[in-house]
Amino acid sequence: MFRGGSSVKLDAKGRLALPTRYRALISERYAGQLVLTVHSDRCLLLYPQPEWEDLELQLIRTPNHDRRTRDVQRMLVGYATEVEMDSNGRILIAPRLREFAGLDKNASLIGVGKKFEIWNEDAWERIGSSWMEDDAAGDKPSPLESLTL
Repeated sequence: MFRGGSSVKLDAKGRLALPTRYRALISERYAGQLVLTVHSDRCLLLYPQPEWEDLELQLIRTPNHDRRTRDVQRMLVGYATEVEMDSNGRILIAPRLREFAGLDKNASLIGVGKKFEIWNEDAWERIGSSWMEDDAAGDKPSPLESLTL
């Protein structure tokens, strides 16, 4: 499980260094093999390759009679890019993916269970502020209503 957030930097070549605490796990369990793709929230999703392959199978097996399903399939699978963590714990983020998520030098890497989200740092701060305001107002999405925090 990946959890927690980290401020990370991209170098001039678009490489992002993963936090040290995850490198051994990614190297040993997944042989450094990861997959990057996009999310409609304008962030990137980073999956260990086996986790991605499970999701990809679900996606391509889902009937796509409606436009929204086709769009999600096209976006997630169409932008999917295999990346390999190098010996320094870095991954290279392709220019089109950096552009999609508005990534520049500073980014936020958020562990969300079986994957990471990679955000433009300013966008992540705005999301956090918005979430705090919504939480203060007591507005919880219906699946979370029964969850005691």
